[in-house]
Amino acid sequence: MKFSTFHLFHQFAGMSAPEVYGYHVELVELLEELGFDGVWLAEHHFHDFGTVPNTLTMLAHLAGRTERLRLGTGIVVLPLRNPIHVAEEAAMVDLLSGGRLELGVGRGYQSIEFENFGLDLAESRDRFDECLDVLLGLYTTEGFEYRGRFHETTHPLTLWPKPVQRPHPPLHVAAISPETVRKYAARGLPILADPAAPFARIAEAAQTWHKTAAAHGVDTDVELVASRVVYVAESNERAREEQARFEAAFDRTRVFLAGNAPIDLKTGGAAKSYEYHLERLKDLSAEPDFAWNQLEVIGDPERVIGQIKSIEDMGYGNLLCDFGSTRRLPLEEMKKLLRFFAAEVMPAFR
Repeated sequence: MKFSTFHLFHQFAGMSAPEVYGYHVELVELLEELGFDGVWLAEHHFHDFGTVPNTLTMLAHLAGRTERLRLGTGIVVLPLRNPIHVAEEAAMVDLLSGGRLELGVGRGYQSIEFENFGLDLAESRDRFDECLDVLLGLYTTEGFEYRGRFHETTHPLTLWPKPVQRPHPPLHVAAISPETVRKYAARGLPILADPAAPFARIAEAAQTWHKTAAAHGVDTDVELVASRVVYVAESNERAREEQARFEAAFDRTRVFLAGNAPIDLKTGGAAKSYEYHLERLKDLSAEPDFAWNQLEVIGDPERVIGQIKSIEDMGYGNLLCDFGSTRRLPLEEMKKLLRFFAAEVMPAFR
């Protein structure tokens, strides 16, 4: 199992954007020292809970502050971007980092982001598929040509510069619904599993991916990525106390509902192809033990190691650890948490 960290770059009340950036850059430098395998960044727009509108720009900066860490986009929201720009920028970051980029992509889900970019959320799947085709085409074909509903080339295109990793940096597709998992498994594209799905659902996703990939004769020896909120403490009692304090201060549905939900603004219902997304939000239960038993990797080192081994047994090879995207921990407390995890949990997998 590899261990990476996930960073939302949440701008909490009283923090400036430069302070948010400085906080996470300092953590990333510590992650390299502690032996973590990678760092992944989220893309968001128009929100205080995500202050990185372009993950590749921030990763270019982090490439110069690190030497070994894999640098991941978690995720590039392809429908909001020109796929030619994404291909070029990703190639540049891969070059600057010496071939350390992990390219996570997805179609997004937030109505407010699509609305403010003048896009129809109901078109996101079709836009994503076209962007993905263009991205892969540019990386694998000289003189690439494309004609689609949303994108077309005027002249044959040859990508320049070329990335270090050929034909392209490892691609990971954010997947929530079984339909999405099957669709990209058939193409041999590994998934980045839903961070808000309980353990049973991500286990089903991995099983579906491997079964579908094998049925289509594609390579199943790839790295699937699971994203989880992670917290480890000296005892289970202490971990439960910290979790209760966090739950009392933060409504996790804020990130997924209200103006951030995939709602058709004309009808008020689920946007086209987001029905499963809204259905799965019922998993965000208010039941006190839901996060403890079904969602988070949390507890003392023994319990956390057992949970991670279960995720590994599901078929995931990289755990994307969210230590504090929505928990406001002072920098020194976060560093203490990371050091404890690296010392007490990671050696069990090395």
